[in-house]
This record gives sequence, structure tokens and C-alpha cells, in this order.
Amino acid sequence: MIISAAIAICAAASWFIPRAEAQTWQVFSCLFHGFAKQAEIIIFILTVGASFWVLNSTGAVSAGISRFIRMVGKRDKLVIVAISVLFSLAGAVFGMSEETIPFVGIVVPLMISMGYDAFVGMLTVYVAANIGFSAAFLNPFTVGIAQQMAEIPLFSGMGYRLLCWFILTGILVAFTLVYASRHKKQTLEQAMPEDMQPSLSTRQKCILGVLLLTMLFLVLGVTLWGWYMPEIAALFLAMGICCGIIGGFDANRIVDEMLSGAKDILSAALVVGLASGMVIILTDSGLMDMMLSGIGDALAEGSKAASLGAMYGIQAVINLFMPSATAKAAITIPVMAPFADAVGVSRQAMVLAFQFGDGFTNMITPTSGVLLAALGMAHIKYEEWIAKAWKGVLVLMLIGLVLLLATLIPGIKDF
Repeated sequence: MIISAAIAICAAASWFIPRAEAQTWQVFSCLFHGFAKQAEIIIFILTVGASFWVLNSTGAVSAGISRFIRMVGKRDKLVIVAISVLFSLAGAVFGMSEETIPFVGIVVPLMISMGYDAFVGMLTVYVAANIGFSAAFLNPFTVGIAQQMAEIPLFSGMGYRLLCWFILTGILVAFTLVYASRHKKQTLEQAMPEDMQPSLSTRQKCILGVLLLTMLFLVLGVTLWGWYMPEIAALFLAMGICCGIIGGFDANRIVDEMLSGAKDILSAALVVGLASGMVIILTDSGLMDMMLSGIGDALAEGSKAASLGAMYGIQAVINLFMPSATAKAAITIPVMAPFADAVGVSRQAMVLAFQFGDGFTNMITPTSGVLLAALGMAHIKYEEWIAKAWKGVLVLMLIGLVLLLATLIPGIKDF
């Protein structure tokens, strides 16, 4: 709805641009060309979404994380650190978001049984995954899409993103330990009821092994062998098929699961095509030049730091109304990329500004269905969450700004 309204506004505005008046403006043909231009990304999104749906349908990821939680038992501090790092890593590698919802229902009772409150459970699962999501280094749905849109090498700049992930995850773990210590009760109950502990079958162990091998080949392929969208999509497709076979699915079940996964993420893929069509409308009509000129004039007297901070702030504000990272990447990156070039900010830094702006405010935005669902699982009212979370989000935003400004240092700016 938002992107459709934006397209209508752009098309209507183009009628008042002299350059466009001489053309027979064809909005729908621009949308067609937009889909054609981003066909590679659209196919990539559908393929990855379909493959991960098969993986999740086997129950291996859920059972593996639950088994991990059981293994650490009642060792309080180790439990908090291990779960936080695990979910942060999941957010950084494959963009865990909606998948955190059932685990909130598992980890919150675990934390309560160990004498903590529900907020500790939210910190170790939902917030940890969002921290990883914000500082992702291999997430195909944020880093991959944004870098493709920005026309820079896929998953490049991984070293600095890893550093950001370590710093932000370390801060989260430290804060969670301090908060947990201050809200620790005197009694320590049994860690988790048996009926909440799904077993990990041999099939699921093999599936998790396939997932780990996939991540290994992804890193090697991108860093050493020059893989790009086609190779990475093929890798995830192979992973999905292998996981389905190991999980005991027949051919029809695998195809049905993939179709369900593609259907689930189809809206994001469509937004990419629609947003690309909108960019074509803006470009062909001359509106893009006017917008960039206006932004450039507004910040012409500002420094690179001010420009980078402005891009970061714009992404954060947009995220309050449009939580979909893929949609925001499709809409904002094509506009921000040339602007970054104009003011002398690297496109890597611009993509990092998108990541931080997209991720941190996910933890407070009322338009996020994932946040509201997670709070429901934790039995925490939104008002109670905001009262405690807004300060933390503000601190994360400030730390993110520092990490962004550090990219302007000569030795770091190109990552």
C-alpha cells in the first residue's frame, strides 16, 4: 500500500516536470522495466525464501536451539551469554527475525524459572537477534540486497561489519548480565519443563550439518571464489533440497514447501520490482535529479559526517513506518547511493547506515508485527516494553553513529 501510494505520487508529480511533459508517460511500462531490471534480485529473494522455508519445516533449527538451551542447564551466566550470542549470530548470518517468536515462548519461561524476569528472556532472544540483524555481515535479506542495489561487491566489507557485530553483541551481553543480576530472585527453579524440550533426531542433526556447511561454502565462495547472486542462490537451493531429502520429504512435499516459502516472501520480492519501477519514474522524469539536488543543497555546507548522520537518521525514521528491510532497501538505496557519491561518503558506509537505521528501531516500532508477537509470547505489554527499551535503543543509535563516523577514517573508509 505504501509503495503503491509512493508510485502514484511520483507519477503525478512527474506531470509537472517540464522534461517529462514532452514524453508520453507510461507508468505501467516503467513498472515492467523495473521488474526486468531487478529480476536477478527478485529470483534470489524467492529462491532463498523457499529454501529456508524447507529448512524450517524440518524442525531442525528449532530443535537444535532448544537442545543447546538444555545443554547449558542452570548455569545462569553461561546461559545468558550463550543464548544471546547464538541468537545474535543467527540474526547476523541469515536474518533471524520472525523465527524468534516461538523461542521467546521457550526462553522466557526458562529465565523466569532461573529467578529472572521476562525482560531478560526478551533481551537474550528478540533483542539479541535484532542486534545481529542490525550489524549483519552475511544476511542475504539486508546486506546482500542493499549491496546489490548499491552496486558494490556482494558481502564485501565483512571485516568491519564483523567488528561492529562483536562490539554491539558484547555491549548487549554486558548490559543483559548487569540487568539480570539486579533483577535476580533468591530461588532457582528447574530450568525447563520436559514437554518444552523437543528432541533432536539424527535426521535433524544431519540437517544442521548441511546448514553449517552451507554457511561455510557461502563465506568461502564470496571471499575466495568471487561468487555472486546466481551462485549463492544455487547454494541455498541445493541446501533446501538436501534438507528436504534428509528430513524425509518426498519430491512433492519439497516442492510444496518451497512454493509456501516463495509465497511467504513474494510480497518482499514484488516490492523490489515496484520500487525499481518507481526509481525509473523518478529518473526518467527528472524528479530524481531535483531530489538529489535539493538534498545536496541542504547539506552542501555540512561535513561528510553530517551527511552520513543524516542518511542514518532518515533510515531510522523510515523504519518506524516501514519495518520491512527488503522494502526499504529497494526504495532508499537507489536514492542514497548517488547522494553518497556526491557528498564523498563511501557506498559501504551508506549501506551500513541503512543496516543500523533499519535494525535498531525495530525494537520499539509499533508497526513491527514481530515485536508485538514476541511481546505477546513474553506476556509483556507494549507500554511496559517501551518504558524500559527506549533508553537502550537510544544508546544503540548513538553507538551506531560512532561506528558509522569511524568509517570516515582514511584507513577504514573503504572497509
